[in-house]
Amino acid sequence: MQLSFAAIASILTASSLVSAVPLERRRTKMMTSTTRLDAAGAVYFITNEPDENMVIAASINSDGTLNLDRAVSAGGRGSHGQSTPLGPDALFSQGAIKASAKGQVLATVNPGSNTISLFSIDPKTPTNIQPLGDPISSEGEFPMSLAFNSDGTQLCVLNGGAVNGVNCYSVDKKTGLSAMPNTLRSLGLNQTTPATGPPGSASHIIFSEDGKQLMASVKGVPPNPGRIAVWDVADDGSLSADFQAVAPPSGGLLPFSMTVIPGKNAVLSTDPGVGFDVFDFSNGNASSAVKIDGQNATCWSSFSSKTGNFYLTDIGTSFVTEVNVDDNLKASIVKQYPQTNGASTIDNDIVTINGKDFLYVLAPGTQTVEVLSLDGPGNAQHVQSLDLAGPAKAAGVTINTNNLQGMTAFLHQ
Repeated sequence: MQLSFAAIASILTASSLVSAVPLERRRTKMMTSTTRLDAAGAVYFITNEPDENMVIAASINSDGTLNLDRAVSAGGRGSHGQSTPLGPDALFSQGAIKASAKGQVLATVNPGSNTISLFSIDPKTPTNIQPLGDPISSEGEFPMSLAFNSDGTQLCVLNGGAVNGVNCYSVDKKTGLSAMPNTLRSLGLNQTTPATGPPGSASHIIFSEDGKQLMASVKGVPPNPGRIAVWDVADDGSLSADFQAVAPPSGGLLPFSMTVIPGKNAVLSTDPGVGFDVFDFSNGNASSAVKIDGQNATCWSSFSSKTGNFYLTDIGTSFVTEVNVDDNLKASIVKQYPQTNGASTIDNDIVTINGKDFLYVLAPGTQTVEVLSLDGPGNAQHVQSLDLAGPAKAAGVTINTNNLQGMTAFLHQ
């Protein structure tokens, strides 16, 4: 961690990490004959194809179900991390695409081009996304995860390749992204481009609930545990020169996703080595590693404000696991919900529609988006399997089970 960040910036400029091969950025392929004009919101994920990364947008109906709408070129290329065997979860991450409801913007990584693309979201027709500026260098290699601050004015990226770490940008709704000074920070990982993993790879980037810290999770290489890297965020958005490394609690190995535990200085982190971890940043006394019996690779998580519980997805078992964390940060498993065998459930997000929360899960194994209605604690009901394969083929959009990635939702404020 004693790297010269000025030297890194110089290397990046000299070597031009951004792919110079031209792409037609604004190409849109419609996946429906009629766009919903009364949509409550939209969900977005990426094809992450090596020839051309595209953002797929689906409108959210008033009953929480989805309608595929369009695929929009992201202006860059996708990539797949190096793993044996190759499979879904190409980026070993959560948050490859993120929407900001307050900012009315959407950002995606282009891991094969080492760039980030920003789009405006039409709040009246949220599947209508338009590029804001040109794709911008991630200032590293293999960008894998993104995080907006609470008002959508700052965006930070996690790079997971040979040149790894974080970098942040100011968000302008007319001109796009501009790199912010004093935010390019290294993780110092011994990695490759594309990243090698999942063990030993970076995973996820988020802001703390109060916006005063930026956190990045890094998986361990068993038996050595990973860590969460925590930078302080100054009032001007700049980051502390170095990070504080927070080790997982005893028994934790592979911190993957991070979801803020509301009202607590803590996060729930999925951990495919055991199930999940609770990180207590106040004093660590309530930190714990919790086993999910029979789990294979529990890696993604979201929080429901209506049920007060967390929902974790496992790529190996295709189970959704509902978890409660009480006021003392004691965690317990509420219930599990099996999805289609072989669905390979990965990235997910939750939004509130007409007073009820809905969980949207990308399932590349079946090339579907699974929709669950969260009717109450311990009561999630499957309401839809949105087919991606048929409409994508009809529209001429290339999707691949091993490359599909990301899930983020936008809802009218």
